Amino acid sequence: MNKSLRILIILILAFSAWSGSAQDLDDPKVGLVLSGGGAKGFAHIGVLKVIDSIGLKVDYVAGTSMGAVIGALYASGYSGKQLDSIFNTTDFDELIGDEIPRASKSFFERQNDERYAISLPFDKFKIQLPSAISRGQNVFNLLSRLTLHVSHIDNFKELPIPFFCIATNIETGEEVILDKGSLPQAIEASGAFPSLFQPVEIDGKLLIDGGVLNNYPVEKLRAKGMDLIVGVDVQDELAVREELRSAPDILLQISNFRTIKAMKEKSGKTDIYIKPDIKDFTVISFSQGGQIIENGKKAALGKQTELAELAAKQKLKPINRKNIIIADSLKINELIINEDANYPRSYIMGKLKFKAGEKISYKKFKKGINNLVATDNFKSLLYDFQPEGDGYRLSTHLKQSENSAFIKLGVHYDDLYNSAALLNLTKKRLLFSNDALSLDVILGDNVRYNFDYFLDKGFYWSIGLRSRYNEFHKNIIAGLILSPDQIEQTGLNKLDIELSDWTHQFFLQTLFRRDFALSLGLEQKHLKIISETFVEDQDKETTFENSDFLSAFGQLKFDTFDNKYFPGKGFLFDGDFHWYLSSSDFNNNFSPFSIAKANIGYAFKPATNFSVTLGSQGGFKIGEDSNNSLNFALGGYGNDLINNFIPFWGYDFISITGNSFVKGYINLDYQWLKNHHMLFSANYSNTGDDIFENGEWITNPDFSGYGIGYAIETLIGPVEARYSWSPETGRAIWFFNLGFWF
Repeated sequence: MNKSLRILIILILAFSAWSGSAQDLDDPKVGLVLSGGGAKGFAHIGVLKVIDSIGLKVDYVAGTSMGAVIGALYASGYSGKQLDSIFNTTDFDELIGDEIPRASKSFFERQNDERYAISLPFDKFKIQLPSAISRGQNVFNLLSRLTLHVSHIDNFKELPIPFFCIATNIETGEEVILDKGSLPQAIEASGAFPSLFQPVEIDGKLLIDGGVLNNYPVEKLRAKGMDLIVGVDVQDELAVREELRSAPDILLQISNFRTIKAMKEKSGKTDIYIKPDIKDFTVISFSQGGQIIENGKKAALGKQTELAELAAKQKLKPINRKNIIIADSLKINELIINEDANYPRSYIMGKLKFKAGEKISYKKFKKGINNLVATDNFKSLLYDFQPEGDGYRLSTHLKQSENSAFIKLGVHYDDLYNSAALLNLTKKRLLFSNDALSLDVILGDNVRYNFDYFLDKGFYWSIGLRSRYNEFHKNIIAGLILSPDQIEQTGLNKLDIELSDWTHQFFLQTLFRRDFALSLGLEQKHLKIISETFVEDQDKETTFENSDFLSAFGQLKFDTFDNKYFPGKGFLFDGDFHWYLSSSDFNNNFSPFSIAKANIGYAFKPATNFSVTLGSQGGFKIGEDSNNSLNFALGGYGNDLINNFIPFWGYDFISITGNSFVKGYINLDYQWLKNHHMLFSANYSNTGDDIFENGEWITNPDFSGYGIGYAIETLIGPVEARYSWSPETGRAIWFFNLGFWF
């Protein structure tokens, strides 16, 4: 080949290379990489709002952790402005805390959740720590709903903007690129921050937060053929000495060494590098999301000229980002339950409470998912939608929980039982896949126990066994155990008594709906009441009651209160009928009798932070039995009181007695700070013997009481102080409560 020909070929090749480069510069492919950073990732939204306003077309999106969440939603068609609206109206405390609405829990599950402060898995006589604080179910539910419009897309290249995210294989320590499959599952895995969210299993791989290995996947994005990269980095800088004051601060600093060192190289590979000012925020600063978004916007505006110049070189314009309508209903044509669920299809369908072929609201769908989650029988509950005809095919990915035994702990103080520590053992799947056994041992000033076994058959007749021992020592009104003649003869109005109650129940229960239950059963009760103050010889005790009672009972309960202790909305009806058939008759005065009682309450919110509960209670005895020990006794403040003891403001426990009563009450609750309650209560009652026969129940109330107080919801339960008084006695009483009632 002669010299002239060689020169000509070199010139042609050089021109071709220059021509291709010039073409790229005229219409460059733009990639967008978004780093992880928890709540600091809200800054990505501010950047996206600027990108949209400039008209910059993004050809590929990559993200890790929170960058994956926001990047995926942007890639699926949401605008920066719409993402701003979505995230500003999301309750992140509820979302991350994995709170399950009370309405999704069965009565047995509510009883367990509203009693214990700590729950730890227990296996082979060893206490285990949970794999994470949250299973991330609420996060997954939200992501599934937000991505429903692209649920038909399995390859993320086919999204309105191609997308991938990064996760970490916790078993091998390898980086995993997620670019196919279920989009919400991929996002969930990429953001599964260790210890906060449990790992996510995809295609047999156990995945956690991608930020462990690659929190800013700029190289992977460049490899997709991108010419220019716009990157948003919301990672921490290294803290200075003055900021390293605690062990968590030091551990966070150590974990940041690798990431920050890697960013020195990665930022150099980013053509337009945007670093929002997020130094005053942490990964959990969700309450400051608005300010973080604004800081992201400011940072992007600082690069506005470069972004605008880049947009000017693009020949194609961005997709038209109209507001995506988030689904409020869906039709499920087919429901597929995976075999790993290890539960009968009927059990799962009974919890979901919807059938294939029906159109349901998304609220009802979410409630069905929550019903399953509330059982704690499943380690994870993932699902995906595939369009099918005029609806969707729903495929579940249920994984049975490996833990079936739990140790649960609680503490409590009140003015009746005084101090108490609670140790509970709960065993699920003891004899059947849908049963549960629970044993409380309560140690303190008054030793107690609670035993429950429940075979949950949903809307069929479930079977329950219950045993309870209860005791307390209290100075009470004498009318509970003495007849009027005895009170007149002894001159005693009050007695210092020790009461013990040992009760066993067998019952059947059926549900009309999740929160409406009918129970029918048999009960055996041993009741003992003794006192050392009735006789002059203080070394000798007097026994007033030491009988066994056998009764049949029925209970009807409808409970939609959203909170047991501080209801903001809902309705309560709790009715009970006991027919006492026989007794060992310690006092030789027994004849068959019945006791009926009911409690009705209604809670509503006239304002956002202000709630009102209105209610009434009543009860009466049927029969000629002269035994007073199971009569109604009003007074004190408490929950879950035994027998027929009824709380009543203005009076101490067991201060007003009779075989029948009516009571009306109102509770006002102003929540001026989250979990902080300012409380006012009033109650009125007519109580006595046979008040429904002599018409006294509709006269002006004989007893009234009022209470004001302050309460804080804590991890161990409510902490309350209440000041109570009654106009009739002119006496004030303080009531204190710490922890859940048990």
